[in-house]
Amino acid sequence: MSPSTRTATSLFHATHPQYKWIALSNTTMGMLLVTINSSIVIISLPAIFRGIGLSPLGPGNVSYLLWMLMGYLLATAVFVVTFGRLGDLMGRVRIYNIGFVVLAVASIALSLDPLHAGAGAWWLILWRVVQGVGGAMLFANSTAILTDAFPVAERGLALGINQIAAIAGSFIGLVLGGVLSELDWRAVFWVSVPVAVGGTLWSYRSLHDNQVRRHAALDLAGNLTFALGVSVLLAGITYGIQPYGAHSMGWTNPWVISALLAGLALLVLFAVIETRVPDPMFQLSLFRIRAFGLGNLAGLLASMGRGGMQFMLIIWLQGVWLPLHGFDYASTPLWAGIYLLPLSAGFLLAGPVSGWLSDRYGARPFAVGGLLVVAASFVMLALLPVDFPYWLFAVIIALNGVGSGLFSSPNATAIMNSVPAQQRGAAAGMRGTFFNSGSALSIGIFFSLMVVGLVSSLPHALSAGLRSQGVPSAIATQVASLPPVGSLFAAFLGFNPLQTLLQPSGVLAALPAVNRSALTGTRFFPELISGPLHDGLVFVFIVAAAMMLVGALASYFAGGRRTPPSTEATRQDADALAGVR
Repeated sequence: MSPSTRTATSLFHATHPQYKWIALSNTTMGMLLVTINSSIVIISLPAIFRGIGLSPLGPGNVSYLLWMLMGYLLATAVFVVTFGRLGDLMGRVRIYNIGFVVLAVASIALSLDPLHAGAGAWWLILWRVVQGVGGAMLFANSTAILTDAFPVAERGLALGINQIAAIAGSFIGLVLGGVLSELDWRAVFWVSVPVAVGGTLWSYRSLHDNQVRRHAALDLAGNLTFALGVSVLLAGITYGIQPYGAHSMGWTNPWVISALLAGLALLVLFAVIETRVPDPMFQLSLFRIRAFGLGNLAGLLASMGRGGMQFMLIIWLQGVWLPLHGFDYASTPLWAGIYLLPLSAGFLLAGPVSGWLSDRYGARPFAVGGLLVVAASFVMLALLPVDFPYWLFAVIIALNGVGSGLFSSPNATAIMNSVPAQQRGAAAGMRGTFFNSGSALSIGIFFSLMVVGLVSSLPHALSAGLRSQGVPSAIATQVASLPPVGSLFAAFLGFNPLQTLLQPSGVLAALPAVNRSALTGTRFFPELISGPLHDGLVFVFIVAAAMMLVGALASYFAGGRRTPPSTEATRQDADALAGVR
């Protein structure tokens, strides 16, 4: 940084001491918008499917469901590094502002879906991808903007608030989606429009680029191979969850195997390219910094565990616990979101506090301790009975939220403090890729583990249960032989799968009223699936606990307070600190 640039930076901070708080409030709103949109559709899918005329158990419709969830996550995971690097080259605030505009346009298009059935679903999927592109622009640059705006001594608190907004937003989206979908499924998308438009106007008027910029060519080969590699890899995982032929999942599908291998090969090619081009999209040498490399590994594992837990708890609540407690299937999505509020409360309580404390005592004790708390909560969830007392469940998930809050802020601060100033956009983008890829990977990994658990015991339990209610053996066997992923997603979306599966055959109408009432009620299917589901949940939560232990180990070896940035970055931080003082 030249002396004139350093003087200008100091002068700006001296004359605008409130700027850092404007940057924090605006970027926190942006992060909330991005992550709320990542989860708001999960709870709203029943209303969306009804609105466009799709049944979740129709042939091939599971694919629409998965892509409505995965399209947004895939776009944010794929493009977040690219937009982070573009922010380094063209201005972080400029790319961030465009993100608000793209997200607003996509939200309007989603709410105006003019099509129905499969065509309507594809309209939503494509515009969700566009919405994810806007989200990637916001996600990639918000952390870097904050790192530029705040001095080193205050970054932990600022990044902690920003990070907790990102994580809490995914759980706020569950409740918000349930409430809005009760009014109209289009409101789920309309709600983002005024926030995105307001954020656009506010950011254009109030945010300023004060970063170190240097001229460099755009790494087209690196961007292309990275985007294709991550896209193909996550697409293969998405199709791996779906049934293939006589198999309950698609992991033996040649296309899935080819996609996984091709995705990995493209990412290896990306790594080779990045070591040979003069201006790489991402400096792989940053992974030699312990705080950066091991911190991102811990962040990836934490994101996978958190994402997997979110989906598993929703299935547990909607598919078993809420129906057993008298809730109608149509209302379970909303109540599942409400009953998960202690998780968000734990995040909101622990996140800012841990950021403030890590500024004073270092990141390591909070990052390590947080993941150990999360691991303990996963073990507690594995020990819970299927029909648990809610107060105990609430305490455990609140503890999980506290642990995640303790970890997230120090982890983000340690990563961002470890990199040179001119690489902050790309570093924030890579951190965002790990964050969003973890959520996408968790769907494939944990759903696969759950389906494996169901395959071994659900068909026999389902066939025997149906026959006990008078369903003819041939039809009972036919329904029981269907891939369990269909029943799993039906319960996830708040549908009674037995009612949906038996109605076309006319069996329900021919059964005595008492049997018909039992099959379509709120207790028969939950009691039937509770045993197989619990076996799967125990396996999933133990795997998640092991992931957290590995993440805690990585956080321990990542180091303490921070890894010193480059000399140029240190000068920039000193200037910013002098300016605000």
